[in-house]
Amino acid sequence: MNSNRTLAAPRRNVGDFDCSGEDIERDWVAPTGCWSRTERVLLTYDQVRAYELPATEGKHGDPRWPAFARRYSFDPRRPVQREVEGQEPAVLQRLVLAAVAPNVVLAGQVAREEAQRHALAAFLDGWDAVSGGAPA
Repeated sequence: MNSNRTLAAPRRNVGDFDCSGEDIERDWVAPTGCWSRTERVLLTYDQVRAYELPATEGKHGDPRWPAFARRYSFDPRRPVQREVEGQEPAVLQRLVLAAVAPNVVLAGQVAREEAQRHALAAFLDGWDAVSGGAPA
């Protein structure tokens, strides 16, 4: 999905809080060529702490684990992860909607402007038919 343009809005990501999930975000930017950055909507370290999500056993042998463990002060000998599914559905919905709301509002405004352009074009087409040409 390589593109000739880079999207200004970040690619928003919902994923488990683990070393693999974090690496997916890094990996999206280069191969797609259309996002300059990603933004994690769920699960973030702050959300894991705020909602006290329980840890499950992480992937043993993942070479990304030691750096991830250092970054978040986890025990490097005990890989853990937090699952998106561990969050309450109502909280998930609220957090995702809050993350995409600015784009939804913008999309609505773009649709209204497009409708206005069509209405203006139709009016001008009718003007041409009545007046026998474009107004001078």
